[in-house]
Parts: sequence; C-alpha cells; structure tokens
Amino acid sequence: MKKYLLLAITGLAISSLQAQEVSDAMRYAQDNLNGTARFRGMSGAFGALGGDFSALNVNPAGGAVFTSSQIAVTLSNRSLSNKSQYFGTGTKENDNSFDLNQLGAIWVFENNDSNSGWKRFTIGANYDNVSNFDNTIYSQGHNPNNSISNYFLSYANGNNFGDFSQQQTDLGYQGFLINLGNDGSGNAIYTRNTPTGGNYYQENYVNTSGYNGKLSFNLAAQYNDRFYFGLNLNSHFTDYTRKTSFYEDYLDTPGAPTDLQSSRFVNELYSYGNGFSFQVGAIAKVTSDLRAGFAYESPTWYRFTEDFRQSIASNLGGLDTGTITYPDYRLQTPGKYTASLAYVFGKIGLISVDYAMKDYSNTKFKPNDDFFSSRNDQMESLLDATSEVRIGAETRYKKWSFRGGYRFEQSPYKDGKTIGDLNSVSGGLGYNFGPIRVDAAYAYAKRDSQLQYFTQGFTDRANIKSVSNTVSLTLLFEM
Repeated sequence: MKKYLLLAITGLAISSLQAQEVSDAMRYAQDNLNGTARFRGMSGAFGALGGDFSALNVNPAGGAVFTSSQIAVTLSNRSLSNKSQYFGTGTKENDNSFDLNQLGAIWVFENNDSNSGWKRFTIGANYDNVSNFDNTIYSQGHNPNNSISNYFLSYANGNNFGDFSQQQTDLGYQGFLINLGNDGSGNAIYTRNTPTGGNYYQENYVNTSGYNGKLSFNLAAQYNDRFYFGLNLNSHFTDYTRKTSFYEDYLDTPGAPTDLQSSRFVNELYSYGNGFSFQVGAIAKVTSDLRAGFAYESPTWYRFTEDFRQSIASNLGGLDTGTITYPDYRLQTPGKYTASLAYVFGKIGLISVDYAMKDYSNTKFKPNDDFFSSRNDQMESLLDATSEVRIGAETRYKKWSFRGGYRFEQSPYKDGKTIGDLNSVSGGLGYNFGPIRVDAAYAYAKRDSQLQYFTQGFTDRANIKSVSNTVSLTLLFEM
C-alpha cells in the first residue's frame, strides 16, 4: 500500500489552472437576458424606448422617458434542461429555480422653468439578477481511447512546474491511477496504472450554483422634447460554487484487469467577488414616431477570491488536499456598444430593434504577469468579436398590452462550437390598473455547447444542448 501524503500548498501558489479557464472568464463576460416581464416579453429590445427599469441596463437615457415616479419588483421561475451526448450515449438533467429577478425605484422631477431647455430629471436605482448560475450537467458513456490517467500523466511527465502540477501528480499517484518507475537509465518516469484496452466507462457530473447581481444608480435628463441623456454607475457582486465529480471504471475494458477497478476525481471551487462598470447613452426623437438610441457600456472590472479543493478515491486508496484559498486576482470583461431604432404607432403599439457589438477577445485577467499573460493570449486567440440582435414589438388594446420578441447572439468563440449561437423567442402581456400595472412574460432560449472535462492530457468533450424556459411576473406601482 502506498504511503498517504498530505499536500501542504501555501497561499503564495499561483492560482489553479482549473479556476482560470477561458470558460470561467466567459461566465462573467457574457450577458444574460433578465429583468422585468415587459423587458423579457420583448426580448430586451429597449435601447431606443426606455421607460422600463431593465431598459436602463441597455441605455441609461431611458430613465428620462419615465413620466412618473415608480417602484417595480419582478419574480421569475426558470426551468433549464441539459441534454448531453458523450460517445453515443445520451443523458438529460433538469433544473428549476425561483428568484427575485429585479427590484427598482425611480424618481421623476419636472423642471418648471419655462426658459430652460431641460424639461425633466430622473434619479433611479435598480437591482438585476444578471446571471443565475444554478445548473446541473450529467454525462456518461464509454470512451474508446482515453482514460483519466492521461490527465495526471500530462502533469507528471510534462513540462509543468509549480505547486498545482505537483498536486495533480500526487493525486494521480495516491489514487493509484499512475505509477512511479524509471526509463531504464535511472530517470524517474510515471506510467499509467489503468488498463490499456480502451472502452472506459465514464461519468461526469457538474453542479453549479450562485448568482451575478448588478445594482445600478441611474441619472437621466430630457432636453427639449427630443433628446434624452443618461448615466449608470454599476456595482457588481457575484457568488459562485462549482462541484465536478468524474467517475471511471474498467469493468468493460478489454484485456486482463488490474487490481484497480474504479476511481472518482472531485473538484470543488468557490469564487466570490465584486466589480464596477459604467454606462452612458442617448435617445433622440428623429420624428414624432421614430426614435434612435446609442449606448456604451464600459468593461466591468472585477476582483475575485477563490477557495479550491480536490480529492481522489479509488478502490485502492485516495487523497484529499484540503481547502486552498488563493490570492485575489482581477478580471476585466469587454465593453459593449448598442445602437437602436424604434417606431411608435401612436397609442396602438410599437416595434423596436437593438444591435449590439462586443469583442470577447478583449477579456483580460490581471495582473498581466507570466501566468496571466499566457491565459490572456489564449483568450485572444480563441475568442471573437460578436453581434447581437434583439427585436421586440408591443400592441395595446384598451388596458391590455401584448408583446413578443426575438433575440440572436453570436458565439463568443471563433470555432462557434465551444459555446454556440443563442436563439431565443419570447412573449408576454400586461394589464394596466392605473396606479398599478401587472406584466407577465415567457421566454424560450436554446444554445449548444461543448463541455471539456479537463484542461490537458484528457480533453474529450461532451456535446450539450441547453434549453431554458423562463416565466416572469412584474408588479409596478406609481408613486
């Protein structure tokens, strides 16, 4: 029996490669369409409209479109389905979550000075749950070629240095997945202890939870009857937990079995942090019916702290590293430009279109030292500039409003597969009671992706088809 080792990893160790993958940066760089039911019912196409709390997240000038002081609260229920295909085997996992999606208030101040061109000023505060991280993905199948031992061998025999590389080597060794020997010339070399016949049965379970919230402070003003200007100062805060559990056994592997029959490798990450961003925007009434909007959203500057834990167990032994807290690091997400047009058909209804651009290759980890510079180079080579189109429409009949929308977002990856294009449709309705308005919406979204289990040595992927169905309800009160 091999001697049990306890790894002593200091806080000065460079951050774990598992925690710094490009996909982790994308978790905070990508936008998710959340907010009020009216906003979601029109697929977020509000850049030239305003007058809605979540529209402030698109164009802060929309605050000056409000004609009365208001308070709004939104609750939502999301059902998420993930279908996985891994070497011909299909699996499915469902998640359901309920949360407070939006809460905001805005105060409107009319300027009674008839000699001034500034007609109205507004001050608002709005909270949006930008991302809900609750998710479960389960994959299983028989891998014809690669075992998890290849992952540990890539660190044990590769040109990898530092505490993390040593930790992976010791995990593989203590889990009896790799053996220590020599190459015949007295040089130490690791070899795999798993059978070599292929057809490895594997299961991978990923469970994530948490949120990414944004609190916006909005200042907006109307000039004459045609122009609106706005500014947002945004505070971001996030809490994220991910647990992955990879299981492998060799009962179906051809050839003579070894004493090793099965293994399970567990990784647990807890990440929390905060950030800041700002937005500026303008809306113009080109004619009495046609409106145009333009907005810029700055990068978000995040600071994160992470706790990380790994363990491995097999039928022969195992190792638990204990929890490691790494030094803080920073992440800068890319900025975003949005141009919008809307046409208002009097009191009958409206149609609106938003076009947004974001260059994900500008995502950066900081400080840009030797370790992070390689990650930044990797993101620059893998990620791309993208376009997003949102189309929304609303029609009114007496006190009822009926809404619909469509959203398309390009993949942020150059290969178009790691995370695919997003397609979404939505619909909703509202009823105006006077000082109280009730809105409801339903949104359907679909996106394909590829889940890579490990960073090197064993890089096979599962194909994931994700479908979300979200129902939102907003109560709005005029003050």
